[in-house]
Amino acid sequence: MSHKGLFITIEGGEGVGKSTNIQTLCDYLKQQQISFTLTREPGGTPLAEDIRSLLLAVRSEKLHATAELLLMFAARAQHLAEKIQPALMAGQWVVCDRFTDATFAYQSGGRGLEWKIIEQLQYIVQGQLQPDHTILLDAQVATGIQRARGRGDLDRFEREDLAFFQRVRDTYLRLAKQHNTRYAVVNAERSLVQVEADVIKLTQQWINHWREQPDSD
Repeated sequence: MSHKGLFITIEGGEGVGKSTNIQTLCDYLKQQQISFTLTREPGGTPLAEDIRSLLLAVRSEKLHATAELLLMFAARAQHLAEKIQPALMAGQWVVCDRFTDATFAYQSGGRGLEWKIIEQLQYIVQGQLQPDHTILLDAQVATGIQRARGRGDLDRFEREDLAFFQRVRDTYLRLAKQHNTRYAVVNAERSLVQVEADVIKLTQQWINHWREQPDSD
C-alpha cells in the first residue's frame, strides 16, 4: 500500500474508557496487519510531553485559560511536525488519544474561551489537516467522574467540578453533530464488551474503505 495513512482520533471526557478502547482498536489493527503509530495529546514527542507535564501539574499558581490554550497548540504544532504528519505521509495510520476537538471541548466549552480564537489557532497550526475519523466515547458526566476518581490521584483537569465536565460533554456532542460524517458516537455507558464490539466494527469499516482506495504515486 502506497497511499496515505488514516488519521484516527479518540475523544471523550474523563472516565469514558479511552485507554482501554484505544488498546482494543490498536490490537485489531495489528491483527489486520495495518501499520500504525499510537500517540496522544497533549504530548506525543519529548518536547510536547514536557508541555503536557506543565498542563497537568497541580500547582499553587493558577494557569490562565489563554496560557493553557496556547500551550495546547504549542504542543500540537510540535506533535504534528515531528510525529503525526511524517507517519501519515509514510502510509501509516495514526491513532491519537484526543486532538483539537478536545481543545474546543475543554478550552471553549469548559473554560469559556471564544470558539473563533481556537479556530484561528487551529488554522495556524494544522492548516486544512483534520482527522479522517473520530470516535467519541460518550457517557453521563456523573458516570465518567465516578470512574475517573476511582483511579487514584487526580491531575489538574480531573479536579474540575461537574458543571465544567457537563460543558465539555455538551461541546463534544455539538462537535459530533457539526462533523457528523467524521464522528461516530459510541455509548460508553454500556458494558466494555459492547463498547469494544462497536469500536472493532467501526475500525473494520474504515479498513475496508481504505483498502479500496487507489494507490497514490
